[in-house]
Amino acid sequence: MSQIARLIEYQQKDSELLKIEQEISNSEERKKFIQTQSYIKKASDKLDKLDAQAQGVTTHLDALKESYGEITETLKDFEHLDELVESGADLSFYQRNAAQIVEKIKALKSEIANLIASAKEIAEEYKNLKKNVIAAQKQYPEVQAAYRQFKQSKQEQTDKITAELEEIAKGIDPEVLRKYQTKRSERIFPIICEIKHDRCSKCGIELSIADKEEVATGKVVECENCHRLLFNA
Repeated sequence: MSQIARLIEYQQKDSELLKIEQEISNSEERKKFIQTQSYIKKASDKLDKLDAQAQGVTTHLDALKESYGEITETLKDFEHLDELVESGADLSFYQRNAAQIVEKIKALKSEIANLIASAKEIAEEYKNLKKNVIAAQKQYPEVQAAYRQFKQSKQEQTDKITAELEEIAKGIDPEVLRKYQTKRSERIFPIICEIKHDRCSKCGIELSIADKEEVATGKVVECENCHRLLFNA
C-alpha cells in the first residue's frame, strides 16, 4: 500500500475518532459542566470586584463623615457671633462664611446619602451572587461526574480507533504525519484532499508550478490557500 493510500486510510479512520470527539464536545453533559465551571469562575471574580468596591465606598464614606464632622465643629465658632459683632467684627463677613459652610454641609450630606445607597446596592448584589455561587459549587461535583461518565462511556471506542490509527501510522512518513496532526489540532478537516484539474478540490486554488512538479512524482504538497495536504490520484 502506498503512503498516500495509507494517509487516506488514516484520515478515514480518524474521521470516526473526530465524530466521537464532536459528540462529546456537543453533549449536554459537557455544556452543563462548562457552563457551571465558567459561572463559578466569573461569579467568583465578580465577588472579588464587589468586595473591592465595597471597601472603596466605605473608605470614601469615612472620609466624608470626617469632613462633615470638621465642618460642623467649625460652625460652633459662630455660636458667639453676637460677642464678635459687639467687639466690632463685620457681621456680613460671618454671614457669608456661615452660608458657604451650610452649603458645603448640604453637599456632603447628599454625597454621604448617595454613598450609603451605593453601599446597600453592592451589599444586596453581593448577597444574591454569593448565594448563587454556593448553589453552583454544590452542583459542580454532580455535573462534573456526569460529564466524566459520558466521556468514559466513549473510551472503549476511542481506544480501539486510536490503536488502529497507530498501526496505520507506521506506514506514513513521520514528517507528513506531524503536519497532519498539526492541521488536525487547528481544526482543519478533511486534511488530505485529491487534486482535480491541478486545483485543490476543497478551496479551488490552482497549484503552483513547483507543487505540480512535486505531486507528479507522487509526493504530498500543501495547499497555499487552505493549507490542506494535496495528492494526485
